[in-house]
Amino acid sequence: MRRFIPATAVLSEKTKYSLPLRRWRWRCFSQVAQKEFDNKGGVVVPKMPSFDYAPPPYTGPSAAEILSKRKEYLSPAMFYLYNKPLNVVDGKMQYLFDEKGRRYLDAFGGIATVCCGHCHPHVVDAIVNQTKRLQHSTILYLNHAIADLAEALANKLPGNLKVVFFTNSGTEANELAIMMARLYTGCHDIISLRNAYHGNAAGTMGATAQSNWKFNVIQSGVHHAINPDPYRGIFGSEGEKYAKDIQDLIQFGTSGNIAAFVSEAIQGVGGIIELAPGYLPAAYNIIKKAGGLCIADEVQGGFARTGSHFWGFENHGVVPDIVTMAKGIGNGIPLGAVITSPEIAEVLTRRNYFNTFGGNPVCTAAGLAVLNVIEKEKLQDNAFVVGSYLKERLIALKDKHDLIGDVRGRGLMLGVELVTDHELKTPAKLETLHVLDQMKEIGVLVGKGGFYGNVFRITPPLCFTKEDADFLVDAMDYTISKM
Repeated sequence: MRRFIPATAVLSEKTKYSLPLRRWRWRCFSQVAQKEFDNKGGVVVPKMPSFDYAPPPYTGPSAAEILSKRKEYLSPAMFYLYNKPLNVVDGKMQYLFDEKGRRYLDAFGGIATVCCGHCHPHVVDAIVNQTKRLQHSTILYLNHAIADLAEALANKLPGNLKVVFFTNSGTEANELAIMMARLYTGCHDIISLRNAYHGNAAGTMGATAQSNWKFNVIQSGVHHAINPDPYRGIFGSEGEKYAKDIQDLIQFGTSGNIAAFVSEAIQGVGGIIELAPGYLPAAYNIIKKAGGLCIADEVQGGFARTGSHFWGFENHGVVPDIVTMAKGIGNGIPLGAVITSPEIAEVLTRRNYFNTFGGNPVCTAAGLAVLNVIEKEKLQDNAFVVGSYLKERLIALKDKHDLIGDVRGRGLMLGVELVTDHELKTPAKLETLHVLDQMKEIGVLVGKGGFYGNVFRITPPLCFTKEDADFLVDAMDYTISKM
């Protein structure tokens, strides 16, 4: 559906993006100028779906005051989106509200974290009720919340994946998984994928394979295999061809035995890259022959986000030895987990292992509520239906605009990559920033990722509707059409 046609154009849509960036200029307008242009040209600004909620008046500090304090007291490493940072003060389901009460469609979900919806009443009730009764004790005492969630998670996983260790984040979960693999196998070498992101601590930074996220500190024993990227990869969608590089790494970069292979089924920070078909089964087979364990990083792709399955690895027909998770598990509460078999779990009994806040009763009560909401509200089915519809609309938008090079992903974990040249796949970095900012002005929030920063990360709460999907696509169409 092509609703929005540019009222005027200096260059045709096809011609404009085939020219070098220096030969065309942004046609950016202030909000006032845009409205005048729209009125004269007949172009209609996309309208946000109705929603029956209004936040209470906000009486806190302004965005400018918060930004000033942030610059003075918080780490300079903390960055933010948009030319004018957004002050979010309220949230309800798939919507966020700023200090003035303006509503935004949240298509980023706190970086694939809010799965049930912002301030979902059942999750909030679970948190409040547990907090009133017992906020924290220690896992040295018994409490039903941690055991109930562990049982529920184990029942969601295949095979003998039955033992749960709770952490506070995805980085912690991946750190623990890597350590357990090294202890269990007696080997040190880890294989991960180029373009991967698994965390920012000592071991996980080593497994991460983007220079943007790696500091110049010791990161030993990690080898990075060629990324099976169907869009930019050397073998396209032929997954088994990429897997041969793992065999080469084992033969020529290790002793012949390794500790583990760790990968996401869909790379999140890397730009929503779904691994080429056939890759994971071939990779797992090679790893097993080298005595290694297979670790599935489900920090972003888990908890029904892909729609077709509850876990991302299930889309590839494999069963890992260890599964790590975070983000969606708590709907925004700091919670992560590592799940493995009893045999592998046994390695932590060789010494003392302890995590003060891992398995906190408030966090685990929230996690159990999240699982119940996903089940009762059929959010996995919704992620599949709405995600498929959204992807179809984005693919249609790709056919309309040469700026869009690729649309990919599953369910409500989708990526839109912008390029200035389809043949060379030249990253459209400035254009991505412009569209991101202008979509925010219309009322749509999306994320940005990929090594070149030219991919829109669309990971909304799983309660997203088809009307929301239409608004998102129409806003993107409108913004690109006016460039």
